[in-house]
Amino acid sequence: MSENTSTYAALRPAAVSSLAGELRLACMRISRRVRYESTHTVAPHHFSVMCRLEEAPRTPGELAEIERVSAPSMTRTVAGLAELGFVERTQDPTDKRQVIVTLTPEARQVLKDIRRKRDAWMSVRVSHLDPEEQAILLRATAILTRVAAE
Repeated sequence: MSENTSTYAALRPAAVSSLAGELRLACMRISRRVRYESTHTVAPHHFSVMCRLEEAPRTPGELAEIERVSAPSMTRTVAGLAELGFVERTQDPTDKRQVIVTLTPEARQVLKDIRRKRDAWMSVRVSHLDPEEQAILLRATAILTRVAAE
């Protein structure tokens, strides 16, 4: 796409609304398909929490807030991850009432494997596109990343 985007006319509000809906559905479908490719290993909600713990150890309360779920729900999720051997719970040294949740080495390997499978699934699909479509996706990725950060 060599043309400057300023040469394009702005979409009318109805067209923007239609595009937004179609884009949202396409993103949801891709997200669902990518998750499906690796759900046999870890449930999607477990994967999400494991990714948060990969960033840093956290309390169940912090995880609940980040994931926007109730504290009891996160307690169940953390218990399930502990049962699977993916997290360890330790007492917070500064506040004995708090529990700190950390990933196990096994969990880090599982995350790596899941990401590898998801990336491979997407790579196959992108490799089947023509060069122009790949270039469009390259540009769209930067735009979508910016939209997601707003």
